[in-house]
Amino acid sequence: MDLYAKIVKGEEKISLVGLGYVGMPIAVAFARKTGVVGFDLNKKKIELYKNGIDPTNEVGDEVIRNTKVDFTADPAKLREAKFHIVAVPTPVNDDHTPDLSPVEGASRILGQNLTKGSIVVFESTVYPGVTEEICVPILEQESGLKCGEDFKIGYSPERINPGDKVHRLETITKIVSGMDEEALDTIARVYELVVEAGVYRAESIKVAEAAKVIENSQRDINIAFMNELSMIFHKMDIDTKAVLDAAGTKWNFLKFMPGLVGGHCIGVDPYYLTYKAEELGYHSQIILSGRRINDDMGKYVAESLVKSLIKADIPVKRARVAILGFTFKENCPDTRNTKVIDIYKELGEYGIAPMVVDPAADADEAERLYGITFQTMEEVRGMDAVIIAVAHEDFLKLDREQIAAFYEPSHKRKVLLDIKGLLDRKEYLTEDYLYWRL
Repeated sequence: MDLYAKIVKGEEKISLVGLGYVGMPIAVAFARKTGVVGFDLNKKKIELYKNGIDPTNEVGDEVIRNTKVDFTADPAKLREAKFHIVAVPTPVNDDHTPDLSPVEGASRILGQNLTKGSIVVFESTVYPGVTEEICVPILEQESGLKCGEDFKIGYSPERINPGDKVHRLETITKIVSGMDEEALDTIARVYELVVEAGVYRAESIKVAEAAKVIENSQRDINIAFMNELSMIFHKMDIDTKAVLDAAGTKWNFLKFMPGLVGGHCIGVDPYYLTYKAEELGYHSQIILSGRRINDDMGKYVAESLVKSLIKADIPVKRARVAILGFTFKENCPDTRNTKVIDIYKELGEYGIAPMVVDPAADADEAERLYGITFQTMEEVRGMDAVIIAVAHEDFLKLDREQIAAFYEPSHKRKVLLDIKGLLDRKEYLTEDYLYWRL
């Protein structure tokens, strides 16, 4: 009997290594079909899951309470599984070079608990070659097993969009790849158990790795173009959103919007691709140009706020500024690699210490990573300026009266930066507001 048949019959288990925004929903989905071991080194996170709490908000507390996933921080439990999925983050270092330590560490732990007849599938975003050239040697060294004889490998890039309740694991076509036809067939059939949209069988592991890394590089370049247009149109005193709405009436116009580009994919993946390209002697031009534009947007927003304060005759140094929203995207608690921090730090260079409000964010994570303590919406009073940085549902509900209450009443003009263009611009193009958006 092959491994797929044994998984379907419940005779063999699947393991998930890494239970974050990607790994946990995958574990929950597979647990509806077969036995699943959910492993993460973070014991605090494991305890939350065991207590029926979903800190990611990806599936919700009720689903976590009822799931059959065996949550554990004990690596030895991985020996109970034969089909392993590695879904750990792949960040970049401060110099924008790939930080492969999480995927290397996961390979090391998995290798120490790997048994004969296993299949290991990596989902972490990497540059082409990482799975076969970096992960496999670690698995072999730690396990004493031989890849291709004792175990097999594959790669299936994650496409889960954190905070997105429409594009989920089940509804997005899944790219799968394997080291040979047998591995590919087993991997494809296993994923087909949960992916209703079906799978696409890539011709090789490197093709699958490359496909993933260019998906987000393409988005990054397109958003960079929009950000550059925004800077140009501001100099022309033209509203960028109005221009894009008009251009968007053409059937083949790509509807991207300007904004801050953070998170673990779009703001990271291009650097993986350009790193490998430079190793091979090619220096990227378009990809890195886009990255530079997007990496500088926090600074651009902060400078625009300072100019607005000056226009409103409000002293810049020690100005009272509130930033609404701190996560890397809307309706998601994740603050890692948020670009809102760039606005916060840049304002600090002007002697401004902003207060930050984010009812959706992981407050403990923000304090641990950035040393920032969130304030409540009720504390946003007497402000000189307000920046709406993230399109959280809570902020979408704000009306003109609530926004007016944020400001120092004596100001003749209220400085309001609406980065995502959430508000009706015409409502704030009045004498008492100095309204700015990307």
